[in-house]
Amino acid sequence: MSHKRMPKRKAAIAVGGVAALGAAALLLPHANASQDGNQASGATGTARTLKAADASDLAGQLQKILGDAFAGSYYDSGKQQLVVNVVNGDDNVIVQAKKAGAVVRQVANSTAELKAAARTLKTRATIPGTSWAVDPRTNKVLVTADSTVTGAKWDRLQSTVRSLGSGKATLKKSAGTFKTFVSGGDAIFSQAQGGNVRCSLGFNVTASDGSPAFLTAGHCGVAAKEWSDSEGGQPIATVDQATFPGAGDFALVKYNDPNTQAPSEVDAGNGQTVQINQAAEATVGTAVFRMGSTTGLRDGQVTGLDATVNFQSETSPNGVDTVTGLIQTDVCAEPGDSGGSLFTQDGNALGLTSGGSGDCTSGGETFFQPVTTALQATGATLGNGGAGGNGGDGGNGAGGEAGAGGEAGAGADDQAGAGDQAGAGAGAGDEAGAGGEAGAGDQAGGGDRIGGGADPSAPAGAPGSGAADDGASSPAGSH
Repeated sequence: MSHKRMPKRKAAIAVGGVAALGAAALLLPHANASQDGNQASGATGTARTLKAADASDLAGQLQKILGDAFAGSYYDSGKQQLVVNVVNGDDNVIVQAKKAGAVVRQVANSTAELKAAARTLKTRATIPGTSWAVDPRTNKVLVTADSTVTGAKWDRLQSTVRSLGSGKATLKKSAGTFKTFVSGGDAIFSQAQGGNVRCSLGFNVTASDGSPAFLTAGHCGVAAKEWSDSEGGQPIATVDQATFPGAGDFALVKYNDPNTQAPSEVDAGNGQTVQINQAAEATVGTAVFRMGSTTGLRDGQVTGLDATVNFQSETSPNGVDTVTGLIQTDVCAEPGDSGGSLFTQDGNALGLTSGGSGDCTSGGETFFQPVTTALQATGATLGNGGAGGNGGDGGNGAGGEAGAGGEAGAGADDQAGAGDQAGAGAGAGDEAGAGGEAGAGDQAGGGDRIGGGADPSAPAGAPGSGAADDGASSPAGSH
């Protein structure tokens, strides 16, 4: 491949083509910009100016320090500050959060109350075409219904949301249809029952046995066992593990050639690559980029965490494939983008494209499998085998570099452990800090693009000329 192509496929296959140069232009000039270390005074106290990754680390630390008073957090990208929600917090709790460098906001709903609301939705409203995620900016559960949720289904969903009580949840309609973004066509390919399957490579990793591998969407791994880097080509990788539906949407696919090199970067198109430094937890409000084989490089923002999505299913007995623990964003995606990488301009690997509604013309919601959860579940490490565990060299002391998931000491000084880029983020589930992945400096990322190139004349955000769907019989959303 163009930047690290070696004989006999000794380089990783691509993440996908860039649809427009505008997103790359937005990404690359700021890739190494430093935003941390400054302070700004406001009505809520002194708050640190942080990079998004450092804000995520600080949020993990404050969750442990504040305990039950912690009610979520989000990143204010305009002010580059972490906003922490506090419920029933005494003066000491508020002082701790402020001293750590966060903006403190008193809210009505606790984390436990919002989780209880999500459990009620799961019990009473697991309807194909629905989703819900905690939105810390509104301190509510955001419930979304796609265009297929009508009539009695809509009435049932609306009644359930109302039963949660005033101020617990908001309900909105989406114009599209929730589906996984697998398709027939280009990028990484496989033959499955019903026709060709196309997905996108997410991040190259090293499997627990030391062999080269990559992460992609679980519904791609369930759809087909063997994958090629060219349509109709010989398989170059075989699925080792796949999870879908259920507690995630991820697959570990091992390269058949043990000499395959897995470059720790994402191709952003136009000859540009982005070095991936570590796996990290997503934070609501963080600016993110997605790479996929259909629509290339796209950007947007994290809008919700711990999302549950009820995809339409033709194979499940109840007609729904429910996936939990996802990241919700407003980044667009289309069929064929499944499995593609979600990352930040600072080089943090965040997620793998799962599915959503809409497209890159009308917009919509897209959901991503957290990379940290996938790494923990599969035992893989990013890039060519970086250290696992708590990551980084800084250890757990406040004021230093945070360990995985922000495992900082309980004491908080003015730095509060939100130091420079830390180890990998937390593992699966609701509790941040569970299990670390690759330490700082261990990378991920696909190789160069496969298929058609980007259209240099395309405006920012417009579809490019990457390899298109070839009309294969496998429909979008099939498994």
